[in-house]
Amino acid sequence: MSVTRHATLRRIESTRLIGLALPILGAQLAQVAMGTVDVAMTGHASARDLAAVSVGSSLWLPLVLFMIGTLMGLTPIVAQHVGARRFGAIRPAVHQALWVAAVLGMACALGVRALAAPVFTLMSVPEDVATLALRYLDGVALGLPAIALYETLRFYSDGMGHTRASLQFALLGLAVNIVANYGLIHGGDGLVALFGPDLPASLRALPALGAAGCGIATAISMWTMFLAMFCYTRLAGVYARARFGAAFSWPVPALIGELLRVGLPVGVAIFAEVSLFTVIALFLAGYGEIVIAAHTVALNFSSVLFMLPLSLGMALTVRVGQALGRGKYRHARFVAFNGVACALAAAFVIDLIILVGGPWAVSLYTGNAEIQRLAVQLLLIATLYQFSDALQVSIAGALRGYKDTRIIMIVTLVSYWGVGVGLGNLLGRGVAGAFEGLGVYGYWIGLIAGLSVAAALLGRRLVWVSQLRRLSASGP
Repeated sequence: MSVTRHATLRRIESTRLIGLALPILGAQLAQVAMGTVDVAMTGHASARDLAAVSVGSSLWLPLVLFMIGTLMGLTPIVAQHVGARRFGAIRPAVHQALWVAAVLGMACALGVRALAAPVFTLMSVPEDVATLALRYLDGVALGLPAIALYETLRFYSDGMGHTRASLQFALLGLAVNIVANYGLIHGGDGLVALFGPDLPASLRALPALGAAGCGIATAISMWTMFLAMFCYTRLAGVYARARFGAAFSWPVPALIGELLRVGLPVGVAIFAEVSLFTVIALFLAGYGEIVIAAHTVALNFSSVLFMLPLSLGMALTVRVGQALGRGKYRHARFVAFNGVACALAAAFVIDLIILVGGPWAVSLYTGNAEIQRLAVQLLLIATLYQFSDALQVSIAGALRGYKDTRIIMIVTLVSYWGVGVGLGNLLGRGVAGAFEGLGVYGYWIGLIAGLSVAAALLGRRLVWVSQLRRLSASGP
C-alpha cells in the first residue's frame, strides 16, 4: 500500500471514529454534569443534605457502574451483527439484554436499600446524615431499573452506529434533573427562582425535601431518559433495519449467556477500577484535609478530561465490531490500531490542557492556596499517566469489539489492585528503616505504574488477538 493511500485511509477512518466518539463524549459529560448538579444544589440546601447525597452516591454509583459495564457487552454483539448484515439477529439480542437489564436493575435497587443501613453503621456515618442518606437512596432506587433499561437501549443504538441518541437523551436527562432538583430539593421557592413568580399556587406551595428530593429527581430523570429512548428506538427510521422478527421474546439462555460472557468481565473491571479510587481515598484519609481535598480536585478534573479517550474507546468498539462482522479482519486490525493512535493524540491534547489550564481549573474548585498548590502538583504528575491511560482505555475498547473481554478483567485486577494499590501503598507509606513514604505522591506514582502495566498487557493481547483473527481468516 502506498504511503499516500495509507494516509488517506487513516484520515477517513479517524474521521469516522471521531464522528462516533463526539456524541458519546457529550453524553458522558452530560451524565457527569448530572452528578455535579446534584452536589451543587444539595450543597445550597444544607451541609447535611450535601453529606447525605455524597454518602449515598458512594453506595449506589459503583453498583450501577458494574451493571452498566455488564450491559455494555451488547454493543459489540450488535455491531458485529450490523457488520455481517444479520439484521434479524439484532432484535432478539436486544430483547435478551433488556431481560438482563430488568433483573440487574431490580437487584441493584433492592441491594442498595438492603446494604445501606449496615454499611452506614460500619462506616460510622452520623445518625442524622445516615437518616437523610437513606431517604435519598429510597428515591434513587426507584430509578435504577429505568437506568438499566435506558443504558441497554443506548448500547444497542451505539452498536448500530447511531451514537447521537446517547447525547440527545443524556441532555434531556440533565435538563429534567435540573428542573426536578429545583422543585424537589428547594420546593416552591426553587421553582420560583427558576421560572419566576407567575407559577400556579400549587407549584409555589411544594415543600423543600432536600436530599430526599434529590433522590426522587434523579429517579424522574432516569425514567424520562428510558421512556424517551424507548419511543425513539421504536419509531426512528435509523433503526428500521433492526426491526425484523418478533416484537417480543422470552428469555433465551444461549443469548443471555453470550451477553454475560462478553459484558460481565467488563462490569467487574469497571467495578474494580471505581473501587480502586475509593480505596486510595481511604488510604489518604489519615494525611489530613488538605491532602484529601487536593487529591479529590486533581482527580476530578483529570477524570473529566479522561472522558475524551474513554469516548474514543467506546466508539472503537463499534468500528472494530462492525469490521469483524463484515469479515474484514485485516481492516479490523487497522481500525483498532488507528483508534489507539487517535487516543494517543487525545492524550497529548489533554496534557496541553492540564499544563496551560490546570491552575485556572483548580482555582474554580477552591480558593485555598495550599489545596491549589498541591492539586497543581498532582496534575503535573497526571500528565505522565495520560498516555498510558489513553492506551489502556482505547485498547480495551478495541478488545471489546473482538468480544475478548475476559482478559480486560484479569489485567485490570492485576494491574490496578496488584501494581497500582500495592506499589502506591508501599511508596506512600514507606518502609520503616528503609525509606520514608512519599505520601499522596506515592499513591499517584502507583496509579501511573498500574495504568502503564495495564496498557502494556492489553496492547500485547490486542496484537495477538488481531493477528490471530487475521491469520485464521486467511486459511492455511
